[in-house]
Amino acid sequence: MDDEPATLLYEEESYAIRGAVYEVYAELGAGFAEPVYQEALEAELGLRGIPFEAQKPLRIRYKGKELAQTYRVDLLCYGKIVLELKSVRTLLPEHEAQLVNYLKAGSFRLGFLVNFSHVPKVDIRRYAN
Repeated sequence: MDDEPATLLYEEESYAIRGAVYEVYAELGAGFAEPVYQEALEAELGLRGIPFEAQKPLRIRYKGKELAQTYRVDLLCYGKIVLELKSVRTLLPEHEAQLVNYLKAGSFRLGFLVNFSHVPKVDIRRYAN
């Protein structure tokens, strides 16, 4: 996780995304499967005019060679902020590693790991690369 600099990276965009996430949680609460939250968040981002790509494929490079294996990012907002969605009791280190790998693979600087099954409120963790 980053050290929260005086000026946050992509501050306005982050605020807009977080607002959409909070709205989805306020409407649905905890307990649904991840695809439900994915679809609802896509709808909310659209309503708010936040540009996004769903299930965006990322190509991995090794020593300059593009590998056949790809990652799929749940949501890429504004073409630069990765959202990895979860609906689990507790976020685990492998969930964090997954997001960090997405940031590295796509050369993105900012991502959010979002757990919709956290109670009493949605758990949003910010990661800067």
